[in-house]
Amino acid sequence: MLRITQRFHGQATEISDQLSLPFDLRKRGRFKAVTASGREIGLFIERGQVLADGDLLLTDCGQVIQVIAQPEPVVTARSDDWLQFAKVCYHLGNRHVPLQVGERWLRFQPDHVLQDLAELYGLSTKIEQAPFAPENGAYGAHGGHSHGDQDSHSQDAHSHDHSDNSHSDKTGHNTGHASDNHRHSH
Repeated sequence: MLRITQRFHGQATEISDQLSLPFDLRKRGRFKAVTASGREIGLFIERGQVLADGDLLLTDCGQVIQVIAQPEPVVTARSDDWLQFAKVCYHLGNRHVPLQVGERWLRFQPDHVLQDLAELYGLSTKIEQAPFAPENGAYGAHGGHSHGDQDSHSQDAHSHDHSDNSHSDKTGHNTGHASDNHRHSH
């Protein structure tokens, strides 16, 4: 089995093999898979960074493996109306679902509730097989936002007082802390 422990940065002179992966595997840092030529690989890379179509990986023996975004079931929604399109993007983004956005089209993993919402706003929807490459999100490559013990953000510095049980900071993100008068700086 080939072992992959790092990404390859730079220009590869030779790509040894390809690894076709759906989104759910490309967002993981540890898994086993089979390359296009049938070789087994074990992937053990840093977590929190989604593998993108075309990314290069380096095996322990020096071979370069190219990642391919595998076509998978997705819902593609389209609109000619920019306002309706923007409203659907807002509502889907507010649900923190992985979302790929193009020019008046968007793509998400099959979910009848999300598909119904898009259709409610007048977008045409189609379930199809296509590579899925969602946006990383406003908080960087980790694709999410959480308040850990450090409660730090990567956005502009600001301070706020938690005098009630929840608030929305200037990003509109409801942090939902349950402590009284918890004060911190970002």
